Amino acid sequence: MKNENPDPITRRQLLGKITVPALSLAGLSAISTYAVANEYPPKTQAASHLPPTAFPVYNVRDYGAKGDGTTNDSAALQAAIDACHQQNGGIVLVPAGDFMIGTVQLRSFVTLHLAPKARLLGSTLKSDYKAGEGIPPGNGNMVLLFAANAERISVEGQGAIDGSGAAFNNGRGDGTGPGGTPGNMDRPHLLILYKCKHVLVRDAFLTNSAYHCFRILHCSNVQIHGVRIHNRVNRNNDGFHFNDSSYVHISNCDIACQDDACALFGSNQFVTVTNCTFSTRWSIFRFGGGKSQNITVTNCVIMESYGCPVKISTGRGQLENFIFSNIIMRNVTGPIGIGFSGTSRNNNNNNTPASEPSFVRNIQFSNIQATVVTRPVDHPEIPFVVKPFPGEDNSCITLNAMNDVYLENIRFSDIHISYAGGGTAAQAAKREIPAVASEYFGVWGTEPYGPPAYGLYARNVKGLTIQNVRFEFQQKDLRPAVVMDNVQDAYISGLQVMADKEGESVLRLIDCKEIFLSAARLLNPAKVFLQLEGKNCEAITLQGGELRKAEKQIAFTRGADKKAITG
Repeated sequence: MKNENPDPITRRQLLGKITVPALSLAGLSAISTYAVANEYPPKTQAASHLPPTAFPVYNVRDYGAKGDGTTNDSAALQAAIDACHQQNGGIVLVPAGDFMIGTVQLRSFVTLHLAPKARLLGSTLKSDYKAGEGIPPGNGNMVLLFAANAERISVEGQGAIDGSGAAFNNGRGDGTGPGGTPGNMDRPHLLILYKCKHVLVRDAFLTNSAYHCFRILHCSNVQIHGVRIHNRVNRNNDGFHFNDSSYVHISNCDIACQDDACALFGSNQFVTVTNCTFSTRWSIFRFGGGKSQNITVTNCVIMESYGCPVKISTGRGQLENFIFSNIIMRNVTGPIGIGFSGTSRNNNNNNTPASEPSFVRNIQFSNIQATVVTRPVDHPEIPFVVKPFPGEDNSCITLNAMNDVYLENIRFSDIHISYAGGGTAAQAAKREIPAVASEYFGVWGTEPYGPPAYGLYARNVKGLTIQNVRFEFQQKDLRPAVVMDNVQDAYISGLQVMADKEGESVLRLIDCKEIFLSAARLLNPAKVFLQLEGKNCEAITLQGGELRKAEKQIAFTRGADKKAITG
């Protein structure tokens, strides 16, 4: 065959022949200018033995790092990072080995690259750590790796960052949960970024933090891809923890942790999470107050997760435009809880001024398959028992606003949830629900424990859509499938539900208005399908459906009147 390229040239010769303007047009001006003007690799101690590369490389061993797992290599790693930063950026290489470190600062334009057999190993001595310079206290600011007011930082490679967090386990958490007394924050997080721009983290394995694994605070343009987190050696072992950050994109990550897997507190906006797996004791997606808006979660698998996989709990805040779609939940409790009180709560990251309106609205859940267990189960690798809160048993979807505030425009479509069941007659009889909206289990933490419905409980909701939803249970449950209290403007179509023939009713509507219910299907025999309660029930429409297994389709009690039924 004739040679199509009889005079091949090397890459270095090609770069020497092409002018800088031409390379600029190709989007390569930064790399090519350096390549034309300088020998590759640069004649420095840091890179003298490395093959040609587009960026200068600073090997931490060239700065004195031993990588033997016992020598403190903090100073060597910091020197390599500082040199890279001072030379306008490049790659800091952590080669194979165990590099034991304390607190180290990342800097602008530096890529920290972890070779596949490299491990940054956190020291077990508290004296080797300090607060990150410029990091506000918050949930503590003691840290292994940090950056503040930096830009274009990357952490990459298939190596590991191990915080040796078991050495800091004193049996106490930080006390920031319901009813706790804050404390024990003097222990290192694995990674904190504060007011950083254009951050990239990919491929690395992050594990064994003494506190939160990953704190992203007031950052913008954050990309996290292909990261693995296993964080179950201490209390408050969060996975990702975001505060007031924007343009955040997470994909193809595997997260197993002890506390919140992906907490978003404060004003987080323009966030996407896709193609990830999660498992935790407490919750997966945890939202607090502030202005959390424009967030999507899709194509995710949630396994063995308790404390409610999707937990939205706020006093004051402006939370809107959330979409959760294409999600599998296997062996969870919750599985969805939204609580809204409209009043300030000091412990819930509220930063919405009292002069601004407070709302939770426009939240959609679609294409979700879930199995819900009776109560939380300990994960075998967590070295301590996490006692369930009262009210975590026999959980359901909870939409809970109270007093004079409402959740608005909440939509469920194409949902199939199989519950363990086990609800009692005492739970089903509950009518006066505590005026609590802090945590989904907090609502039910009074005797008798557990919600009065096995599928969905909704209070103070305007604009509720339930379309093609199926609720069923595995063992006897005397509670209604759905309880609605002061719900207005609801469209319910294609609801399929199980019931216990000894239960009072399948659906219970208390003081509800403008409810359109069509094409419902009762899956097994029951006494009453729809029970209306309260004198404020009005404009209730029941149309079509397969309800022959109900002895009675509609019943009226506690002041409800037949005039409430229209159509």
